Amino acid sequence: MAQATYHFPKNFLWGTATSSHQVEGNNTNNNWWAWEQENGRIRGGAKSGLACDWWGGRWREDLDRAAEGGQNAHRLSIEWSRVQPAPDRWDEDAIDRYIDILRGLKERNISPLVTLHHFTDPLWLAEMGGWESENVVSCFASYTGKIVEALQEYVKIWMTINEPVHLFLFGYLTGGWPPGKKSLSSAVRVIENIVRAHAASYRIIHRLQPQALVGVAHTYRPFLPRTAWSPLDRIAIPVYSSIYNEFFPRALSTGVLRFPGWTRRIPEAKATQDYVGINYYTHEIVTGNLAKLNEMAAAPTFPPGSDLSEHDYIANYPQGMFHALKWALKLNLPILITENGVEDSGDHIRPRYLIQHLHQVWRAVNFNYPVQGYFHWSLVDNFEWERGWTQRFGLWELNPETQARRKRPSADLYAEICRENGISSEMVARYAPEVFEKLFPN
Repeated sequence: MAQATYHFPKNFLWGTATSSHQVEGNNTNNNWWAWEQENGRIRGGAKSGLACDWWGGRWREDLDRAAEGGQNAHRLSIEWSRVQPAPDRWDEDAIDRYIDILRGLKERNISPLVTLHHFTDPLWLAEMGGWESENVVSCFASYTGKIVEALQEYVKIWMTINEPVHLFLFGYLTGGWPPGKKSLSSAVRVIENIVRAHAASYRIIHRLQPQALVGVAHTYRPFLPRTAWSPLDRIAIPVYSSIYNEFFPRALSTGVLRFPGWTRRIPEAKATQDYVGINYYTHEIVTGNLAKLNEMAAAPTFPPGSDLSEHDYIANYPQGMFHALKWALKLNLPILITENGVEDSGDHIRPRYLIQHLHQVWRAVNFNYPVQGYFHWSLVDNFEWERGWTQRFGLWELNPETQARRKRPSADLYAEICRENGISSEMVARYAPEVFEKLFPN
């Protein structure tokens, strides 16, 4: 049996990712909490409730687990509605609570990556019109300034907005997320406002903290034609890709926002990324019927014979990770994999999914791609938006009713990878022998 280790560069960041609404619990002052109270919005009528009870203090034990697992980084987000519960009021106690968490990370030798917006809006902003409002850019800029002033002692890497494509696509074009709109004109306004808000936030962060690194988490998904011989299906690929993968990151590079049939020049957005954040989970096959645009990422379709996750939501397609990194390379910036993971309550697919995807990261690193870190989604099972508690992405299992945690085998696998700073043949033989020959052929 072949014996070898795929090592990563020195000082590589190994972490997990969380977001405020998904782990804190009782975020009662944001648009997602209000959305959960409406019938039919969340699968099975689920509520986020206590989530993982981080606001109640259980972040301490979960971060202990991360540190014990060899992780040296963690991505978390600030809940805007907690720190600014009303347009004219800041909650200093809430800000101090985040400072406590960041101090806790420092005490555990874990470096934070802090996200300012991860899908949730304060209710007062939603009532103002949310991301359609002409005031949202100044509101987000004010929020950025307040948070960076308070937290800059502990944070060197910032993320302004997580997955802006999902924010506009699901909230304003397909209606599956709050505010539940299905309006192209609304979506266009939102797209422009998100880019302007990011640009304003970027400049404020650098004014307050010149050496900070600032970026965005872009979700990336490779698209394949449903029928290889169909011209319509093949033509659809660049359309889907331009909407899903291209126009936000290009706008932050060029200052030009190009949407099919529509262009806006936003010069203040040019060169407003210091790194490229990549959220990669899977690929998808698409059809030339563009009326199915609203199914993107909500009900993806995969090639026959795919290695599928528990609820057929993710296909294990590790080559897509390499495609994502190759795509990011053209932006000529450092790269962070800010999310990657799979739903799997029984931990059946996760070990091979994790190993195979990290092997593709290693491939990219050995082509001198500037990949500097990897954040697994997620540390512990959490509330998965409109899918409620039906999907389990955690290295640690959570019972949301009792708050009990239980370690999954992949938590031990990831800990070994983090400590070794690499993937060894012995790890693969023990945790995912079914893919051994693919990674270590004789």
